[in-house]
Amino acid sequence: MGMLTDKGRETTFDLGTRLRKLYVDQLAFLPTTLKDADSLYLRATPIPRALDSLQETFIGLYPPHTRSPSFPPPTILLRSLGEETLFPNDSQCRRFAALSRAFAQRAADRWNATDEMNYLNKLYGKWMPPDTPRVAVDGRPRLSGINDTINSTLAHGPDTRLPKEFYDPKGREIIDKISVDEWFAGYKESREYRMLGVGGLLGDVVGRMVGSAQQSRADGGYEVGRASNKQQPEDNKKSTSIRFGLSGCHDTTLAGVLASLGAFEGNGWPPYTSHIAIEMFRKSADASETALQATILRAEGASSHVASSSPGWVSSLPSWTSLFGIRAAPGTPPPGIGRKQTEQLSPHEKATLQNYYVRLRYNDEVVLIPGCRAPDNHLEGDESFCTLEAFKAIVDKFVPSNWKKQCSENVNAPAFPANPEPSGY
Repeated sequence: MGMLTDKGRETTFDLGTRLRKLYVDQLAFLPTTLKDADSLYLRATPIPRALDSLQETFIGLYPPHTRSPSFPPPTILLRSLGEETLFPNDSQCRRFAALSRAFAQRAADRWNATDEMNYLNKLYGKWMPPDTPRVAVDGRPRLSGINDTINSTLAHGPDTRLPKEFYDPKGREIIDKISVDEWFAGYKESREYRMLGVGGLLGDVVGRMVGSAQQSRADGGYEVGRASNKQQPEDNKKSTSIRFGLSGCHDTTLAGVLASLGAFEGNGWPPYTSHIAIEMFRKSADASETALQATILRAEGASSHVASSSPGWVSSLPSWTSLFGIRAAPGTPPPGIGRKQTEQLSPHEKATLQNYYVRLRYNDEVVLIPGCRAPDNHLEGDESFCTLEAFKAIVDKFVPSNWKKQCSENVNAPAFPANPEPSGY
C-alpha cells in the first residue's frame, strides 16, 4: 500500500496554503485565526496516506500560529471500510466489483491487439517478466500499474527514474488514454456504475449543500457534533454552522466524480495533489455581501467542504494524534430534503433552493457540467454557475437509495446498459 512521501507532504501542505490564500486572504470567508474546531468538517478514508494528506492540507490552511493557544484537537471523521463512500469501494460492493471487472475486460478486448499496444510493447516489453512478456491492459503487471509507477517516479525526481523508454511522450499519452478508459469509462456510460461508485459521496455533498441553504444540522454539523460528543439540539436547527470541511480521498474519487458529472472529457489520469472544488453560491440583492460553501476533493489525500453563514454568495467546499482526534462518523442525517428526489419536492421545498448556484473547479480551472447548459439551469450569462436545483437533479439520478443493499443485488446481471446513459444530465 502506497504511503505519503516527503514530496507528497510538501505538495499537500502547499495545497492548504493556496486554500488559505483564497478563502482567508482573498475572500475573507474563513477567519484569520481559529479558536475551536466546531465549524470544521474533516473526513478521511481509512487509507493512511489519505489521512496524512488531510492533516498536511489542514496545517497549510491553518498553521500553528493561526490557532489560538486553547484550540482543541479537531475531530476527523472516519467510517468503517464497509461504510466508506469517499472512494469507489469495490471491495465492499459486489455489484460494483462485477461492473468494474466487465469494463476492465472490455478495455482489454478493445486495446490489447491495437497498434497503440504494440507501440507500448516496443518500449516496455524487454522489462516485462519472462512468464508474462507482453504489455497488456490485463497483463502482469497491469498496464494501469505501469502507468502508476511512471507517474510516481515523475513526481519524485531523477533519483527514482525508470529507464528513459518509460517516459517516451507518445507512449505516456497512449498508456494514460488506455488507463483512463479502463478505470473511468463506466462512469460516463452507466448510471449504475455512477450510483455504486460515487453516488453515495455526491449524495452526501448535495445533502450538506442543501442543509447549509436551509440552515440545518444536515450541513454536516450533525456528524461533527455527535462524533465529538457535543450536545445536539433537540430540533433540526444549527448551533454552529459548518464553515469548512476537508476530506481525504483518492485519484479514483476525483476522476469518478468528474466523469459522473460529464466533466472529464479529454482529461488524463489525475496528477498527484489534484483536487476538485464544488462551490455553491447564493445570489443576493446586495452584491457586497458574500457567503461561501465549497467541497474540494484531492487526489491521494484530501477533499474539502465549506458552508455559508451570511447572506450573499455561498460556495461548497493529515498523522499527529496529539493534534487531531479520530472519531467514527454517524450515518443518519437529520430530517430534510437533501436526499429527497428533486421530482418529489413540493413547490415550497423547491423554493428553498432558489438563488443558489453550484460551480465545479478541477485543479483551479472551471469545468462545465453538460446538464447545466440549459437556459433555466444556470446563472444568466455564465453556464459554469449551475442552479442548485439543477445540480441536485443531476446528482439525484445516481444517488443510491440503499447503497449496501444495492451492492448485493443483480450481481450476475448484464454489466452494460441496454441503452445509452450519458453522464452529466
